[in-house]
This record gives sequence, structure tokens and C-alpha cells, in this order.
Amino acid sequence: MFELKDIEILQDIVRAGGFRAAAQKYGLSQSAISNRVLALEKRLGIQIFDRARRQVRLTPVGRRFLEEAHRLVAARDRLVQEITRPGGLSGTVRIGVAETIVHTLLSDLLAQLKNAHPRVRFELSVDTSRQLSAALVDDELDVAILLRESVPRGAASVALKPLKLGWYAALGMTLAPDPLSLAELASHTIVTFPKATPPFRELEALLSAPDLPALELHGSASLSTVIHLVSDGFGIGVLPERMAEAEPFGKSIKPLPVVDAANLANLRFMVAYMPERNAELGNAVASIAMTCDQNDHIKRS
Repeated sequence: MFELKDIEILQDIVRAGGFRAAAQKYGLSQSAISNRVLALEKRLGIQIFDRARRQVRLTPVGRRFLEEAHRLVAARDRLVQEITRPGGLSGTVRIGVAETIVHTLLSDLLAQLKNAHPRVRFELSVDTSRQLSAALVDDELDVAILLRESVPRGAASVALKPLKLGWYAALGMTLAPDPLSLAELASHTIVTFPKATPPFRELEALLSAPDLPALELHGSASLSTVIHLVSDGFGIGVLPERMAEAEPFGKSIKPLPVVDAANLANLRFMVAYMPERNAELGNAVASIAMTCDQNDHIKRS
């Protein structure tokens, strides 16, 4: 419809007070400048200049067009300045995280990343580790924080601190004085991470022995849903301690004492990225994520 160069020419015509002075600036003939303006008016279907007067004057619609177009030129100049300014990251960063990270590190991570790189904008995705892995490979994400088992081949990765898993029950559940045995745990409905994740598989293997009650194990990709089900008494749950005991979740469920044999392996999350595409960005996010991980600011109830 029009080019930014057209806008600049119109601005120069107005500033110079005529077509001739603008033509001299661009090393063109007055007729060439005039013809360009006429062609622009024809494409837009408006009259930009009032040619009934000897002095160049914008029409009301021409004035409105130039005011709005000026914002486009200013936005272009600002964009060029931001992306070419030396030092620091800039642009849109596509970060994918597992839900556990949302309730533990994410807020602190984004705040510190924004503070260190103020020209960065975030595009966030929350999904299962398996889906995040596929998105990383397909270049739909720049960086992903996902379970170690799901880090894709060829990705560079940095380990975060292991997250301990715990058993939880509704606040109103009456607890026995002794830790619950495997048989006692298996007698309850259990909700946890989705099927095919390490915690789900480990629970299946742990509580499927022939001498134990038939296992009723439910999985959900939404851990906040798991907490909701546990707090409502639907069943007992296995969840990351840092998430389950932080506000506001820690006010709706309570830890469930269990025998040592029921303790599950820690979750191990990694900051992963494809080095051939996002080495600088990946290193920056990983470094800040590790700093946040060392400073546990989670508010516990």
C-alpha cells in the first residue's frame, strides 16, 4: 500500500515547505517527487496535499495520515535501535516449562532474566516434558525446562537441583500414628503425574506386587488439578515437595508419613536448548535458572 520511504518524503515536503526543496534533498527532480506523491494518493484513494494553494498544505485527511504514519517511522527507528544496540539479549524468547517449574522457579527466573536483559520479551508455554522436548526439536521453543529423561538428542542441558517427591493427603484425613505401609498406600486411590512419566511408572512398579491391594492410580498433566483432587479427598497424591508445601497449596493439603520403601526417586529437571540455534540464549537462561535454584524463595505455609 505504501512504503516507509513514502512517509519520509511526505515529512520532508512538509518540513521544507514544498516539493522543490524535498526533491533537492533526495537528488530528484521536482516532477519525480510530485509524481510519487500523486501515485501514493491514487493507491490510498485520498488527497494528501491541498494543491489549490501556492503554499504546500496538508488536507485534513493528509494530516491524519501523516500523524499516524509518523508513529510507524518512530517504531521502526526504535526497533532498529533496540536490536542493534550492543550488549545483552533482545527480542522474543520462547521458553517452555513443565508445570512443576511454574510453581517453583518461574517467577524468579523471569524477573531476573528481565532485569539482566531488559530488551527481552517472553513467550511462555507450559506442557508435559515429552511435548516440550518435541517443541524444542521442531524449533518451536528456544529453551525448555523439562525432566532429564525427556531431554532430546543433540540438546545441550544444565541440571537443576533434584526435587524431592512426597506423599500428601487432605487436611481432614485422619492419620495413623505410624507411617503408612505399601499395602496401606495401595488401598487408597492415588493421583500423581501423568502416565509415562518417571513418578507414574515408579508408582506402578512399587505398588503392583501380587500381595498388595489392586492399584487405583490416576495421572494428570496438571499438578494443580492433582492438588485439588487430594484436597477434596478424592485420593492421596504424590507431588513435588517444593510445590505442594508452598503457598497457596500448603494450606489445602498435608504431608503423609510413609515407610522408607515408599519414598520415590527425586525429579531431575534440566534447562535444555539446541546449541546450534540458541547457544547464547540457552546459556543465559540456564545461568539465571541455576542462580534462582540456589536461592529458594518459595513461601512455605
